[in-house]
Amino acid sequence: MNLKQIAKDTAKTLQRYLTYQALRTVLAQLGETNPPLQLWLHNFSADKIHDGEAYIEQLLRQKPELALRIMTVREHIAAEITEFLPEMVCTGIQQANMEQRRQHLERITKIDTSNPSLSPEQQPTKDPNLDNLSS
Repeated sequence: MNLKQIAKDTAKTLQRYLTYQALRTVLAQLGETNPPLQLWLHNFSADKIHDGEAYIEQLLRQKPELALRIMTVREHIAAEITEFLPEMVCTGIQQANMEQRRQHLERITKIDTSNPSLSPEQQPTKDPNLDNLSS
C-alpha cells in the first residue's frame, strides 16, 4: 500500500470536486445576476468539468474572467473546509463502516429489524430454573 500515492490521488480527486462545486456556485450567482452568461457557462461546462484543470485551461481561453472567478471560489472553498475535513472524513468512514457491519451482521443472522415483534418461534425460551430463583 503506497500511502503517499493514495494521498496524491485523493487530493487530485478533491481538487476536481472543488472545481465542480465552484462552478455550481458561480452558476448560481450568474443565475441571479446574468442569466445569459449562466446559460453560456452551463453549456460550455457540460462535458468538460470531469477534469478540473483541463476545464479551467479551456475556460481561460474562452472567457478568462469566468475561469478566474471559478478559481477564486474554488480556492475559497478549499480554505474554508480544510480545517475540519480530515476529522469529518475519518468520522464519516468510521460511521459508514459501523453501519455496513451492522447491516452485514443482521443479514447473516437473519434478524428482521423492520418487524420488531418476533414470532413465537423466535421468542427466547424461558428457563424454568431462573423463575424459581426470583421466588
